[in-house]
Amino acid sequence: MARIIFHIDVNSAFLSWTAVEQLKNGSKVDLREIPAIIGGDQSSRHGIVLAKSSLAKSYGIQTGEPVVNAFRKCPNLVTAPPNHKMYREKSRMLMDFLRTYTKKIEQVSVDECYMDFTELVGRYPTPVDGAMEIKEEVKKRFGFTVNIGISSNKLLAKMASDFQKPDRIHTLFPEEVPQKMWPLPIGELFMAGRSSVEVFKKLEINTIGDLAHADVNVITLHLKSHGRMLWNFANGIGDDKVQYEPEEAKGVGNSTTLSEDATTYEEARDVFRELAQSVGSRLKKAGKKAGMVSMEVRYYDFRNMSHQVQLQKPTNDPVILCETACNLFRESWSGEPVRLLGIRTSKLVEENAPEQLTIFDIELPKEPDEKHKKLNAALEQLNNRYGKGAVVKGTFYRPDRNKKKDENQKR
Repeated sequence: MARIIFHIDVNSAFLSWTAVEQLKNGSKVDLREIPAIIGGDQSSRHGIVLAKSSLAKSYGIQTGEPVVNAFRKCPNLVTAPPNHKMYREKSRMLMDFLRTYTKKIEQVSVDECYMDFTELVGRYPTPVDGAMEIKEEVKKRFGFTVNIGISSNKLLAKMASDFQKPDRIHTLFPEEVPQKMWPLPIGELFMAGRSSVEVFKKLEINTIGDLAHADVNVITLHLKSHGRMLWNFANGIGDDKVQYEPEEAKGVGNSTTLSEDATTYEEARDVFRELAQSVGSRLKKAGKKAGMVSMEVRYYDFRNMSHQVQLQKPTNDPVILCETACNLFRESWSGEPVRLLGIRTSKLVEENAPEQLTIFDIELPKEPDEKHKKLNAALEQLNNRYGKGAVVKGTFYRPDRNKKKDENQKR
């Protein structure tokens, strides 16, 4: 049976969820029906547009631009502050509802997920009928709308859900790619960021179809592995496996929003080192090792991306976790500024579970020798006793960052 995958995306999630809450609390105005945005304090770093209504979009207002610029474009703009606690609750309610259909749900951000609908197709005349039931039930239960993209792989389902909005269902099966996807501007291809688009335009690649028909070796020469990935995407080639985990198998992870966007690999690597220390410590405390590592990125314009790999053998060593995350980052980073980085682990096993050596073990990052194991254990004990970061390895020490932490603590 051909796989059927849905990509379910909440329409302008932050603004929609805020509008629903305001209406519930007696507001007479629906933010979705007027020029409105969700944005923070104009004087702070977070004074940017996080979400916008359709009418705000008609004024040329874009997600990620400063709130002050948005008001220049539309002086009568209505704004509301973000409420991330409420967003998480709305997200949890939505995912809980979707899991009443199937447990095969891969949540990729607070407002979007993939659903493997393959086993449910027989219940409906067509996959579109199944998607219609879900879409209408979400609207009836929760008061907000979603777009649903349908295809045989995750990439095309994602692309389909980004077609005309809001409150729509679109299909994009491989045989529909030439008609529905290839005529689109290259900037609309998933993961084709600003810097990649600039390179493509210099190569006279203006549409997704132009890229699909280009020489992949030329693309790789200019954009390396990211360019090859985009070429695959332009040809509709993507993963068809929805990565879901049973509740009891959920892993350990950590992410951080950066005080300043990271623009170099070295900056990202330093962040991954700290995250790996945290995740490795939590795994050890739980007596677990991870068999899979996932790296997640949020770009400056709030696009999310994740990449994961199955390890040859489970580990909770921060060095291996860091190296794995860094390798995943190098493979998939578009070169654009990064706002958030994260490491997630899954497929956990008991720390004492027997390990079966393989011929590939020699290719893995080396486990620490006895001397370094004792050093790591001593560092962990000191940090547990005196607080995280009380003692760090010299390679992790960054004076500027530590100075900022000290200043923040004094405040």
